[in-house]
Amino acid sequence: MAMHESSDSGHSPDAHRDFSLVRGGPFFDLLHRLRLVDDAMEWVPRRVVVLVLLTWLPLLLLSTFEGHLFGSGTSAAFLNDIDVHARYLVALPLFLVAEVMAHRRLRFLPQEFLERDLIPGKAKIQFDAAVASARRLSESKLAEALLIGLIYGAGIMMAWHQYISLDKLTWYATPTADGPRLTLAGMWFSFVSLPMFQFLMLRWQYRVLIWGRFIWQVSRIKLSLIPTHPDCLGGLGFLSSKMRAFVPLVAAYGALLAGQIALRIFHAGAQLTDYKVEIALLVGFLLLELIVPMLFFTRQLEALQRYGGRKYGTLAQRCAREFDAKWLRGTPPDEPLLGSADIQSLADMGNSFGVVRGIGFIPVTKEAVLMIVVATLLPIAPLVLTMMPLNELLRKFAGIFF
Repeated sequence: MAMHESSDSGHSPDAHRDFSLVRGGPFFDLLHRLRLVDDAMEWVPRRVVVLVLLTWLPLLLLSTFEGHLFGSGTSAAFLNDIDVHARYLVALPLFLVAEVMAHRRLRFLPQEFLERDLIPGKAKIQFDAAVASARRLSESKLAEALLIGLIYGAGIMMAWHQYISLDKLTWYATPTADGPRLTLAGMWFSFVSLPMFQFLMLRWQYRVLIWGRFIWQVSRIKLSLIPTHPDCLGGLGFLSSKMRAFVPLVAAYGALLAGQIALRIFHAGAQLTDYKVEIALLVGFLLLELIVPMLFFTRQLEALQRYGGRKYGTLAQRCAREFDAKWLRGTPPDEPLLGSADIQSLADMGNSFGVVRGIGFIPVTKEAVLMIVVATLLPIAPLVLTMMPLNELLRKFAGIFF
């Protein structure tokens, strides 16, 4: 059976090895039949080329045909529309790259929970059900049908409100006495390019919701956490590394915002500092979207710290008394607690107790948070050059170190 085909059983080992948030559904099946994707989510260049040819190239050709490529009296020529180029030449490919990254990084996540013995035997049925449920949702035909219905029912109208509100000649619309009239490029943009981009974006949001729901379902299982695990998260530290799966996704949103800001900077006289709130809101939204699911483990980690503090605190007290009796009071105990009541044993116990006291309440490291923030801001960073020349920027940067 092909790996992308659905399976009703969530209890087989294959269900754990074949977990994927991005593989499945009618759109994936269509790309699979067209040989634009394989079961391993490879062939990304093929998908990028085909979707760019479908969404961006017709806009270029039709704008050229209608004389709107460079202007010809048009105040908003196609080549000057940085927002469109950022959307279809940067953000859209990043959405596709994000699928591959998420598939590779998250594919073995259920298997990792089992290999690390985090799922108690009596809870494996519940865990298998969560894996199977996530897989069914990712393959849902109804979900993608609803997304398409939402896009053509409301999404296009909402998006077009910002485009047709300008009462001037553009590459996509011509003002008339009866209101803006779409150009040929505008028609393709309205009914093909824009819906395709909205579909990919909403499809990704749907996948992120599946991710959050799966994490929530796993968090409801009483996991076999270890207070003295060196990751200071009871053994859940590996979840933080999974944030890398979403780096191309957040970069795509950063590119989308960067295109909108650049358009206003170069053609409306705006400045980058005028969009501090929008940038902060985007970063905050993406952090919340990806990190909030990890908060579901907070209750268990907090309970683990209390339990570990109580148990290891008592054990540390016994170890310290034994050390004190042997080395300070000259009254060696009958049965050493930790092999020998020497200073090394006391130090080992102190290290273990320190790990317990340092247990975090959310399995996401500061490095993972910083990675998400940097990936979001990276596409926006070049716009800093609109505020000062590159040589001046480099001189200021060099002045920090010299």
